[in-house]
Amino acid sequence: MGRKFALGYLVLLTVIMAGVLHYGFTQGDFFEDGGELIENPWGIVSLFDVYVGFFLVIGWIVYRENCLVKTLAWSVAILIGGNLVSALYALIALLRSGGDSKAFFLGEEKARSPMNSES
Repeated sequence: MGRKFALGYLVLLTVIMAGVLHYGFTQGDFFEDGGELIENPWGIVSLFDVYVGFFLVIGWIVYRENCLVKTLAWSVAILIGGNLVSALYALIALLRSGGDSKAFFLGEEKARSPMNSES
């Protein structure tokens, strides 16, 4: 996958999530609708699935970031802002990586480490 495709994909996901969140907050009642969601077994499954996804992304952030404050800030932001924040983090990571897949997945510092060089 090329860098331009990945960039476009992440921008598209970020815009879609922002639009869907805007729709939800302007057309629904967060607390009333959320109460109905947790009364439905599939609503509980969906929420569990979403939060497992959040924690997968948070695990990636914990692995790639070296600054505890930055890691905590992104983690809290994801738990509050959801996949919009996850997409934003991935977009920023892609832009900072300069197209280097190791830097994207591992973080710049780990990607430069001699322990991660190809043999």
